[in-house]
Amino acid sequence: MLKKTELLDAIKTTHDPEGFRELNWTGTFGEYVDIVLRQPDVIRSAHQRIYDMIVSFGAEEIELVKEKIIRYPFFSDVLGGGRDAIFGLENPLATLVAHFKSAAYGYGTERRVLLLHGPVGSSKSTIARLLKRGLEAYSRQPEGALYSFSWRVEESGKEALVPSPMNQDPLMLLPQ
Repeated sequence: MLKKTELLDAIKTTHDPEGFRELNWTGTFGEYVDIVLRQPDVIRSAHQRIYDMIVSFGAEEIELVKEKIIRYPFFSDVLGGGRDAIFGLENPLATLVAHFKSAAYGYGTERRVLLLHGPVGSSKSTIARLLKRGLEAYSRQPEGALYSFSWRVEESGKEALVPSPMNQDPLMLLPQ
């Protein structure tokens, strides 16, 4: 049977309090504005964030049927050890990343709905799962930091923090 000190030591070794504090930063709106001024990439759109996340894993030019195409190692499931790797869809994946890139640069595609369609087993869910897993990991990195806000409200005579239900960027608090 584990002793209390052994259990607490096991918990301490598996958790990184400093890393937790870094990932769960709290501060004032003014402090957030200071962060934005130091790191303007913090205020990226969702499309910019996804595109940056995919490109952060690299890109390589390959020749496919006498056509040069960009291959993105991200879709080889780098984070999952290749368990969900996608093979043979280099052209559609390059088109998907081109959509994110176009939307990231504000060329109009950011206003379109992105629909993945195809027969059963054509990697639609796998692509969504890879993007989800990638964004989860990327948002834990300094270059992928994500910020949101909470309101301080009084409930039953006590102050409480109510987080933004959409996890919006704090700059959304400013009027247009």
